[in-house]
Amino acid sequence: MKHARIACFGAIHEATEVNGGIKLADGRFVNEKEVVWLPPVEAGTIFALGLNYADHASEISFKAPDEPLVFLKGPNTLLGHNGETRRPRNVEMMHYECELAVVIGKKARNVKCEEAYQFVSGYTVANDYAIRDYLENYYRPNLAVKNRDTLTPIGPWFVEKEEIDDPMNLKLYTYVNGELKQEGSTKDMVFDIPFLIEYLSSFMTLNENDIILTGTPKGTVNVVEGDEVVVGIEGIGELRNTIVGDSVFAR
Repeated sequence: MKHARIACFGAIHEATEVNGGIKLADGRFVNEKEVVWLPPVEAGTIFALGLNYADHASEISFKAPDEPLVFLKGPNTLLGHNGETRRPRNVEMMHYECELAVVIGKKARNVKCEEAYQFVSGYTVANDYAIRDYLENYYRPNLAVKNRDTLTPIGPWFVEKEEIDDPMNLKLYTYVNGELKQEGSTKDMVFDIPFLIEYLSSFMTLNENDIILTGTPKGTVNVVEGDEVVVGIEGIGELRNTIVGDSVFAR
């Protein structure tokens, strides 16, 4: 089943997808034009993976890391489906990153790979934009690259893990203004989902609604004000947003 969090009629509602429509928990059906999409889960800690697809690492002239390259993101970065992501003034390179987002379902500590999926509640789609102008080192990206407000659209649907037969064999893709720009498969991750859960839980406790953004394949290109970006993952859904100018922050 696909779940969502939406705002309409002056309140926040839990919703599900029914026959292509949006059904509120109270039984009412609503039109997509009537709602504001929110991130489908209220995120705890957000982990992001760098260079977790070998083809993307080679695309930017880096070799894949020998162990997971992980950094943290703040909840301020999250944005719902159909939202607007701000592009800072005077930057040269801002690109999308279509990513499978893994949602943790319960407290996890010292989990082994073979047990890892027991601690997953489900999956959603994320677009983890990066502003390359601010990048000092791919192996240690600074906060301004990934932690700006509105920089991580996520959703629209949270899909329970039982609905996905093999999360390590899903097609990913990105369209910019209707043109296909990025294609890949989760099977090409350097470090797969069980490994990441084992690795992270070996030194810290993972909690319910923590999110692991698992990296992006090759095909990232610059996007500018006015571009419509749609990222999608097979079996999970499509996430749309628009790039707008940033009149709030110059940097």
